[in-house]
Amino acid sequence: MITIPKPDVTITKQSNPQLSHIYGFTDFHLISRETGGIFMFYNSKDELLFVGKARKLRPRIKKHFEDTVSPIKNHRDEVAKIEVCLVGDPLHRELYEIYIANKFGAKYNADKVVSG
Repeated sequence: MITIPKPDVTITKQSNPQLSHIYGFTDFHLISRETGGIFMFYNSKDELLFVGKARKLRPRIKKHFEDTVSPIKNHRDEVAKIEVCLVGDPLHRELYEIYIANKFGAKYNADKVVSG
């Protein structure tokens, strides 16, 4: 049985975009720049949109909001909440990513979700 870690950081999109620093999230600075882990993007209904892993969390999450190849590139406006779990071991990050994507049916993780 896999136990999903509790989020170490949760940030939510602010309703006043003028006050937000990065993509509507004023607390983006709370996400570690140097630590590895997993991250989950949720919509306003608390449905899991995407789960990912990273060696360095903040730069990887920012990349999803900037680059043209991200699976969420056409759905960035849907992201209302980001949860981050610090996970040091690369193998554990991989396992959590696949497990969470499948258990909660991450909408934009088509490459990780096994249909059955």
